[in-house]
Amino acid sequence: MTTALAPELTAADRCDRCGAQAYIRARLVTGGELLFCAHHGREHLPALMDKAVDVLDETERLQETRISSMDQH
Repeated sequence: MTTALAPELTAADRCDRCGAQAYIRARLVTGGELLFCAHHGREHLPALMDKAVDVLDETERLQETRISSMDQH
C-alpha cells in the first residue's frame, strides 16, 4: 500500500459519510474509491486496509490550518 497519491485532495472533495471536507482517500482493489474526513477516516480505515490499494492521508493539513489560524490572532 502506498501513502502518497496525486493529485491532492481539495476543498471540493467531501467525506462519503458526512459531507465534511475529505482529508483521506482510499482507492479500493475493486476499482472504487472512498473519501473520508479525518474523523470517519480514523473510524473506517482500519477495516479497509486489506481492501485498499492506495491510501492518501492528508490529515496533517488540519494541524497546519490550525497553526496558521492561531498565528493570525
